Amino acid sequence: MKKRLTAIYLICMALCSCATRPDIISHVDAYPEIFPDYTDVTVPVNIAPLNFEVTDESVDGKVVLIVESGDETRYIRARKELISFKKGLWYSLMEKASDDSLKLTVCFRGDNGWTAFKPFHIIVKSDEVDPYIAYRHIPPGYTMWKEMTIRQRNIESFKETVIYSNLQGRGNCVNCHSFRDRDPDDMLFHLRSELGGTYIFRDGVKEKLDTKTDSTISPLVYPYWHGSGKYVAFTVNTTNEVVHTRNRNVVEVFDEASDVVVYDVERHEIVTSDLLSSKDAFETFPTFSPDGRSLYFCSSRAVNPMPAGFREVKYSLCRVDFNPEDCTFGTVVDTLFNARTHDSSVSFPRISPDGRLLVFALSDYGNFSIWHKEADLYAADLQNGRIYEMSALNSDDAESYHSWSSNSRWLVFGTRRDDGLYTKAYFSYIDADGNAHKPFLLPQKDPVRFYENNMYAYNIPEFVSGEVKYDGREIAVFARKGESRKLGYRKIR
Repeated sequence: MKKRLTAIYLICMALCSCATRPDIISHVDAYPEIFPDYTDVTVPVNIAPLNFEVTDESVDGKVVLIVESGDETRYIRARKELISFKKGLWYSLMEKASDDSLKLTVCFRGDNGWTAFKPFHIIVKSDEVDPYIAYRHIPPGYTMWKEMTIRQRNIESFKETVIYSNLQGRGNCVNCHSFRDRDPDDMLFHLRSELGGTYIFRDGVKEKLDTKTDSTISPLVYPYWHGSGKYVAFTVNTTNEVVHTRNRNVVEVFDEASDVVVYDVERHEIVTSDLLSSKDAFETFPTFSPDGRSLYFCSSRAVNPMPAGFREVKYSLCRVDFNPEDCTFGTVVDTLFNARTHDSSVSFPRISPDGRLLVFALSDYGNFSIWHKEADLYAADLQNGRIYEMSALNSDDAESYHSWSSNSRWLVFGTRRDDGLYTKAYFSYIDADGNAHKPFLLPQKDPVRFYENNMYAYNIPEFVSGEVKYDGREIAVFARKGESRKLGYRKIR
């Protein structure tokens, strides 16, 4: 009896998701309003189904989607207004449309028959995206920081899992996750408070580091791995936060002092130089070049007092040579983007793995761009020096927290464009000429219901080439029982 009922259920589900060809008698010369807005987006062939809901107020009645892929045409009946693709069908359609496009026509039946909206396309690229992203999952404003987690999402499906939760570690604040070249086996993050320290995991080996030394102003933050795995660049800083009453950027996170350092993983030593650690400057957000021979960072003239002078803090984009053989630095700092000349401020530089494009967030001042509504994404072409706005990616709200895919063709970034409060993960195709294409929201099984009920931000989404297998409970045990290693310090004059 149970098997019979199951069979009946599956048949009913199949019938509900399929439809016959609608007899269209009229057309609307406009795209339908849908959420998420997937009209004319460019996506990788291995992305999860782009389910969407028809939100157009003119739609009253049954909805059918006509999907054309190559020589195949399918008709999908909406559940209420939700268009939901079965995985098998979706991947079949995507394979046929690879390096071409899907043509989608939304139709609805009114009192006088079927009406069709203007067809739109989903452009499908054979350039696959890394199958996972990892991100910090947290309520905005850190009001419930004890519930903060680092999570991973398989973007080829809808599966989401927790890597580590604050609830597993006595409510300690977990932050600043980072992976070496998107490798799930080589990662690090920080814990603050009782179990404070930097936790590094390499090929199954766990280390707990006490990164505050007598010569540095704070523990390490803002990590970026050297491709060799031998070094990690960090910032040390004195950070504060204020809440504005008459500024549209309600929250201001700022540094009162900051330096850039490099951690030698094998020698357990923090290394810096006068060019990276100066009392006359705020240095932050270090990033290694893919060849490992350059260290990029942001630098502002030191401003005092803070926060009174917060609008005067403007960061330039800088570069210095780095020698991975002996962990030394060059003697000259190059300025690629001068903040004073452009009266704006750079943050969060990230270089494509092929070494061509450096993408950064640009705002009016400061360095915590995700809280700045005016923050937009820009690119510096490292081959010819051209700097340009990636206008296809930008909105009226904050864009930041961007990360490159392994093949340099996809960018994931955080944006508050949808509601001004919650940072969501969007993806964009970056073509061989460095042009960004219309971005699309991280797919969900039921996107409207999911995002309406989701009260967490997706902070610092980062591509990962596979599933992170480290167990959060084991990490919590290690955090409580593991010994912290003290670090050495060396400053090159």
